[in-house]
Amino acid sequence: MTTNANETAPADPFSQILPFNPYDPVFLDDPYPTFQRLRDESGPVISAIPGMWLIIGHKEVSSLLRDNRFGHGDAALVASQITEDAEGNIVKPFIYMDPPDHTRVRSLVGKAFTARTVEAMRPRARELVRELIETALAKSDGPVDLMAELAFPLPSVLIGELLGVPSQDLERFRSWSKALGRGLDPDFLLTPEEIQTRNEARSEFDAYFADLAERRRAEPAGDLVSALVAVEDEGDRLSRSELVAACRLVLSAGNVSTAHLIGNGTLALLRHPDQLAWLRANPGKVKQAVEEMLRYDPPVQLTGTRVALEDGEAGDHPIKAGEAVVLFVGAANRDPATFPDPDRFDLTRESGGRNLGFGMGIHFCLGASLARLTTQETIDELIRLDLRLADDNPSHAANLILRGLDELPVHMSRAETPA
Repeated sequence: MTTNANETAPADPFSQILPFNPYDPVFLDDPYPTFQRLRDESGPVISAIPGMWLIIGHKEVSSLLRDNRFGHGDAALVASQITEDAEGNIVKPFIYMDPPDHTRVRSLVGKAFTARTVEAMRPRARELVRELIETALAKSDGPVDLMAELAFPLPSVLIGELLGVPSQDLERFRSWSKALGRGLDPDFLLTPEEIQTRNEARSEFDAYFADLAERRRAEPAGDLVSALVAVEDEGDRLSRSELVAACRLVLSAGNVSTAHLIGNGTLALLRHPDQLAWLRANPGKVKQAVEEMLRYDPPVQLTGTRVALEDGEAGDHPIKAGEAVVLFVGAANRDPATFPDPDRFDLTRESGGRNLGFGMGIHFCLGASLARLTTQETIDELIRLDLRLADDNPSHAANLILRGLDELPVHMSRAETPA
């Protein structure tokens, strides 16, 4: 199946910045040979245009993610992700903040979004996976689109329930999720229609959760919004705009990236039947398998753009204050200097460095544990089925920051029980 990338995005909006076209169908299908070519030609740090550097080496990306000399500064490079609410308050997700603001807000959100809170959702995640699989199996004898039937609805329902969204509002919630996920790309990469859809979704989402927060303040419930309303540290609390921004971040970053981790990981398994057979024989290794899926084809391909807040360096290259660095974690996860035979999908992989699929340092993804849990439960159920690709080349979405499938048609049936 051919990708629809050229129908939804400009032909080559990065022609003066990137040494590749991110919307080229060949690149969308498999960007990793391009990254390897760039490593061979230019090394791990590439000068794109004056004042902007592309970082594709694992060692260099890891270092910059932990280096407080690099941050968002005035956030001019991510201005499209920052809005105002109806009262004129700035709504700015904390991933676009630098310390000390980032430290304060993330600490407060983290008190509500605990590991115990996430792990308590595992039984519900397993239940939802089974329900969605049963529904998909009952629909027809033909191919099933695993993205539409499982990967996309699962995290949206789970995150919706985590936030306390009533079941009757979940369809609206899914619509917002899709628009906000696509809208993570910079505005100049989006069509006017996509920008309008994203902005409308933001306004509706922010108004909805501002109202929900007020209701939970009056009548707390056992959900994340109630916890965010109540969280306090030495008298400090989240403002309403900070709370809404945190909820938006959970939705826009967590929902679509989890769906794409499920899709990318399942596609990798189906394209490597030896690895699928190994996992079926070793179902207790699902957590390990998900980590290799995250390394091999991560849903988040770059962590956004950082600015040098003071003079620094990337590898052996000096970076001047005010210059920008774009961190390609997808390329870093295939760096042969860190991962032996990096293009091999190997669920038994033990050597190599830490995969950067969820980032590193102070901006490490707060929702990583929920994404991992959701994907683990999904893969654990899928390997119990007979699965075959119905399309050897499913289409990838025309996104730069997020990498994932528009659809994943599979033949799916219950595995026969040995006599």
